[in-house]
This record gives sequence, C-alpha cells and structure tokens, in this order.
Amino acid sequence: MFPNIPFDRVNWFTSGFLVITFFAAVIGTPIYFVYFGIDPVIIGLFATMFVASGMSITLGYHRLFAHKAFKAKKPVKIFTLLFGAAAFEDSALDWASDHRNHHKHVDGDEDPYDISKGFFWAHMGWIFFKLYPRELDNVNDLKKDTLVMWQHKHHRLLGMLVGIVLPTLIGALYNGWVGALGGFIVGGVARLVAVQHSTFLINSLCHTMGKRPYDSGTSARDHWFMAIFTFGEGYHNYHHSFQHDYRNGVKPWQWDPTKWAIWTLEKLGLVSHLRRVSEEKIVLAELREIKNQTEAQIVDNQGWKLITCSTRQEAYEKLVEISHQLAEGYHELEKAVGDRINMSRENLAYWRDQTARAAEQITAMRHLQATFAV
Repeated sequence: MFPNIPFDRVNWFTSGFLVITFFAAVIGTPIYFVYFGIDPVIIGLFATMFVASGMSITLGYHRLFAHKAFKAKKPVKIFTLLFGAAAFEDSALDWASDHRNHHKHVDGDEDPYDISKGFFWAHMGWIFFKLYPRELDNVNDLKKDTLVMWQHKHHRLLGMLVGIVLPTLIGALYNGWVGALGGFIVGGVARLVAVQHSTFLINSLCHTMGKRPYDSGTSARDHWFMAIFTFGEGYHNYHHSFQHDYRNGVKPWQWDPTKWAIWTLEKLGLVSHLRRVSEEKIVLAELREIKNQTEAQIVDNQGWKLITCSTRQEAYEKLVEISHQLAEGYHELEKAVGDRINMSRENLAYWRDQTARAAEQITAMRHLQATFAV
C-alpha cells in the first residue's frame, strides 16, 4: 500500500509514543479545561515544567553537552539531565551524538535531520526511523562523564518520574484527583509535546525560513519568532557559524534566556569557562556575507538594461562604490582576526554600519530590478 516507506526500519515504540502523546495533548487538554475550567495553578505548573525541561534541553543537552560551550558543576548537570529526560528527547548522550552529526554533515546525507529530505523529515520524520543501538563514536568525551552515562542508562525511567509522575503528584497535592488529572494531561503530556515540537521546529522551520546574515552557504537561518519558544535557539544561522559560542542571540536586543541563564550561573559560581566568539570574527562573518551578496548583485545588474534608467544606473554605481569599501574592510578585519588584534569599538561599529548600508542598497537594487523587469 505504501511501497516507498521502509516499514522494516520504523522504530515503532518511539513513533507510537510521539503520535499518542501528540493526540492526547491536542484532544485531552481542551477537554480538561472545558470540564474543569482554566485553573491558573495548572497553567503555572505547565509553564514551570515547560521552562525547566525546555531550558534543560537548550542549556544542558545543547550548549553544555553537545557543544561544550561552558563547564558546569554537578548541581547544574544533575538538574539538566533530570529535566532534560522529562522532555523525552532521548538521553543527553544520544541527543549530543545526533546534534554533532548534524553540524558536521549539515544539509548532507549523513545529517540526521537533513532539511533537503523535506520539512516533515527534518521536523520529526527522521525520529521514526532512528535505529538502536548506534555507534555513538563522536561522544567519547561524554562517555567519560559518570552522570551522563547514568542518565543514558535510566533516561526513560527518569523521564516518566520527572516528566509525568512529578506534575501529577503536584496536581494531586493541590486539588485531589482533578488536580492530578490536570498535572498529568497539562503539566505532563501537553508540556512534553510543546517542548518537543519547539525543538523540532529548530530543525525544520529554522532551516526553511529566516535570514542568513553570517553564512548563506548553510540552510540554517535566524528566526526571531522561534527564539521566543526555544529560549534563544532561533538564531540558528549564528549558531551554525559559531557553534561553540555559549550565546545564540549574540546581539544585545536578541531574545536568548539560555544565554542569560548561563551568564547568571557563572556569577553564582555554578558554571565556568564560557566560550565566546570575538566581536572581530562576528563582524568579519557579517561583512563577508554582505560582501558576497553585493558582488552577486553587481554581476546580476551588469549589461544593457542599466542604461534604460538613470536612477538604476546611479544605484548600480553606488553599489559598486560600497562593494569596494566592503572589500577593503574585509581584508582589514581578516588581517586583524588572523593576527589576533582587537579592533576599537568605533572601528567595529563603522563596519557594522557599512554592512547595514550595503544591505539597504541591495534591497533598493532588487526593488528597481523588479520594477523594471517588465
């Protein structure tokens, strides 16, 4: 009936769990609220569990274990391993292995959630065909961590206890069997579905929609809206450009609660050795990307069509001028980064302004190009 689906490779346990919990959340949550009303305590339980388990994925599974963006003491490790298990996204060891393969082979056949295989595949389809046991030969460093290996061995039990039993018990203590049911459905099942699909959307939506200010050579994109639900993970183009930085939302105005939590934990002495990419490297990546776009736009607008419109000719000449300036700035920054020279804030701000100016000019040229296309 479905000849293209390799049913012999389907992980039925995981697939069944994903499907059942999804429909239980979508159907059960509104029914619960209709019968028992919208209880602020149950909503608060959902929010608390969502933040605890979601941040354990972003701060723990992702930035701590997968990328080693900082070092953490036992209390932080234990918390993120326990509540990370509550997200039911596999063990930290398995998660980190998949994610490291994603970065190493992004957009290629060996990328576990390769977006070129389709939105649904990158979102969750790949999990249906995830085979066990696996090599896990790219996480030997994590295999030396006794806490990680303990969680790897018991993550399903821990997930049930922390992710399902705990909110159910809290609900029961608050309001008997009605509270227990709310804790189970809303704080447990609906919450884990919300956390999972927020994570999945980074692999799918953030490889489909958004901007690529640092590197257009990868499908990863920055998407501010996704950062809201994923505690800062939506700035995915930056992350793929500088994966070991403990920050994803590197700009001061970008929403990245995970970054702020890590910074706070450092001040409390619970984490250390935060890895940061220098401002020079960040500006260099932005400048390189806009320089390439500018040069491509110049090539695209060469030829006889330019003489048909003086406005377009002026815009073209302005773009060429900017391109020369960007080339000079790029070589200056490249040398500074290579020689490990720290540039002044004023100099970095100047090249950021030039990058923004070039982006505006490219937009203007594209508008003119579209206007005169007919």
